[in-house]
Amino acid sequence: MKIDNRFLTICLASLLALYGCGNVNTADQLETEQKTRVEVPRTEAANTETETKRILFFGNSLTAGYGLEPDQAFPALIQQRIDSLNLPYKVINAGVSGETTSGGRSRIDWLLKQPVDVFVLELGANDGLRGVSTEETYNNLKAIIGKVRAKYPDVKVVLAGMQIPPSMGQQYAQDFRDVYTRIAEEENVALIPFLLEGVAGNRELNQGDGIHPTEEGQKILAENVWDTLETLVLEEEIQEEEV
Repeated sequence: MKIDNRFLTICLASLLALYGCGNVNTADQLETEQKTRVEVPRTEAANTETETKRILFFGNSLTAGYGLEPDQAFPALIQQRIDSLNLPYKVINAGVSGETTSGGRSRIDWLLKQPVDVFVLELGANDGLRGVSTEETYNNLKAIIGKVRAKYPDVKVVLAGMQIPPSMGQQYAQDFRDVYTRIAEEENVALIPFLLEGVAGNRELNQGDGIHPTEEGQKILAENVWDTLETLVLEEEIQEEEV
């Protein structure tokens, strides 16, 4: 996909400005946000504890659906797809705007208090746009996956690949992109090659800040995710039926 570098440069400046804004209320609202998104009503939990599995989307503003209604973010669209196929999965959106891999590494333990069957990890974009060392990003993502697997050994992991504008430096951009393929190979996890494929750099599919996807853009993100997630959840259902 060819992206207008000048547009991406503008996007970069916008996102760096928004990064600080995205974190203003995170400390105060994190527990409330997580409880709202993560907790299952007791009546529902009682009825579905042995039936419904959980897909945890763990990410930043892209997952949270910045600037949109919760039901317009791609995790909600994935839930709609799952429901249409009558698959026994409940989607949990644990996206927090402005999140970095370091922040995610710190807060993942709280979320693991509830069972996780499929873990979709979408972090790193804010690291790249801040020029964080790619090795630090790599180590944090690996640590997050390690924590999830230590708590739930049978969890299925999906890693959402991310890319950054070449304006950050060609070598850095390449090293950043390689972080995801490297982890996918080493950890044997499913990889979404580039979450923003078909959306990044397209003015019509991004909000006024030039960074966050519109409602239509989120629909494309959902397709990008489903291309990888579909096989994983369907294979698991088939395996359970055979057992």
